[in-house]
Formats: sequence, C-alpha cells, structure tokens
Amino acid sequence: QVQLAESGGGLVQPGGSLTLSCAVSEFILEDGATYGVGWFRQALGKEREGISWMNNGDGKTEYADSLAGRFTITRDSGKNTVYLQMNSLNAEDTAVYYCTVGVYSAYWTRDYGISYWGKGALVTVSS
Repeated sequence: QVQLAESGGGLVQPGGSLTLSCAVSEFILEDGATYGVGWFRQALGKEREGISWMNNGDGKTEYADSLAGRFTITRDSGKNTVYLQMNSLNAEDTAVYYCTVGVYSAYWTRDYGISYWGKGALVTVSS
C-alpha cells in the first residue's frame, strides 16, 4: 500500500520558482513491470494533465512537451522523497499538483497506469 504526501505548495510571484516535495512510502521495483513516480496537476476548469514521470528502476524521466524545460523531476531515495522543481511560473501554472505512483504507460500524461494518488498541493501564482 503506497502512501504519498505532497508538500511545499503556496504562493509564488510570476516568473518565480517553487519546489514541491512528495514523501513516498516505497519505490516499487517489480520484475516485468516498470513502476515509477509522476507529477500531475489540475487547474480550475481544466482536465488533469501529466507533468513529468520518473522510473523507479533506472531513473529515466519523461516530460509533457508543453512543460519540458521549465519543470524538473528529481528523487532522493535516501529520504524517500520526489521533487518537482518549477521555474518561470505564470498564472496559468496555478493548479493543484499531485504526486502519483503507477506502472509506466506511453499514455501516462492521460493518467494511464496510475494506481496511487496523493491528496494534492495547491500552487498559486499571483498576477
């Protein structure tokens, strides 16, 4: 039973940066399945969208094309923590951000393969 807990949300100025943290109870490694951790977000009036993905086994990452270069996913296995570094934030980035765990899918940005979700952390970028 994987447990996830996001933290680090809050208010940030336009153009600023913020780093979210996600405490993960365990990084699953299973033969024949590529488990990993992903970050998603949902803004008011929009569908939930994938931001980034990191495989537990080899650390390989993927990013949504629209966000690549501004957002970075990292991991500190010793602290059982995953991070989302966010730069050059604007009002359109205001959303609830979720940490997730699941099996990799080519369609992960559409929530495919996701089994566990955190409760979310609100990030507000003032305009």
